[in-house]
Parts: sequence; structure tokens; C-alpha cells
Amino acid sequence: MKFRSVVEPPEPMRGLEVPAEVVTALGEGSRPPVTVTINGHSWRTRLAHLRGRHLIGLSHANRDASEVEIGEEIEVEVELDTEPRVVVEPPDFAQALDDEPAARTAYDALTTSRKREHVRAIESAKKPETRQRRIEKAVATLKA
Repeated sequence: MKFRSVVEPPEPMRGLEVPAEVVTALGEGSRPPVTVTINGHSWRTRLAHLRGRHLIGLSHANRDASEVEIGEEIEVEVELDTEPRVVVEPPDFAQALDDEPAARTAYDALTTSRKREHVRAIESAKKPETRQRRIEKAVATLKA
């Protein structure tokens, strides 16, 4: 489903405004999971509902990849995203979770975003000892 929107400055409560009829046509409530495509660049997200407006957040990275500028009126395509959200655990983190059933249970109950935060923290470590400390910290936090 396509619509036109203006690229708003990246301030709080801003983004690409989504017309109410588009949200209604998606049929999944006010915060449906969607795939957004602008100028051939696509990403997965959820619509936000803030201060009576439906918005798509447009990060600096997605703005650059889509080759759009603040203030520009653009064509936006959204599709309902029905694919499951999956976070791939690094093998060493997965093993540490499996070794601690309470941590594994807590991790499995987290939202996709929270799982992604743990994985990013571990994968961004530059040194093996830092990575190991981050795994141990995540497991300890999850067990608590």
C-alpha cells in the first residue's frame, strides 16, 4: 500500500506520518508490524501511535539508505509484516543460556527488541574477554 508523506526532522514524536486509512487497511490495530520501502530500500518496523498520529520512525541510517532528505515529500510503501521476528543467538551465548535454565526461560520470554539488545551487546565486543564478560553479565541479569 503506497502513500505520500513528508520526511520530518528527527525530533521526539516525529517520523513519516501514516494516513489513518492506511493503518485501518492494514487491519492489525494501531501498531502493526510492517515492512517499509522507500526508493527501493526496505526495513522491518512497527508503526508508532503518538499524540494522535501514526508514524514510521525514519532513522538517519534508513534516511541515508533511502536517499531522502528532511523536508522532502516522498512515496512510502508499507506492507503488513507477517513473518515471525527472530533473533539469532550467537552459539556461545546460546550455550550459556542453555547451561542456566532460569536464564534461558527468562530470555525466551523477552520481546524481540530486548533479545536483540543482548545479542548486539555481545556481538559488538572487540575482545574475546569482553565478549565473555558480556555473556556472563547477560546470563546473571536474566537469572535474577
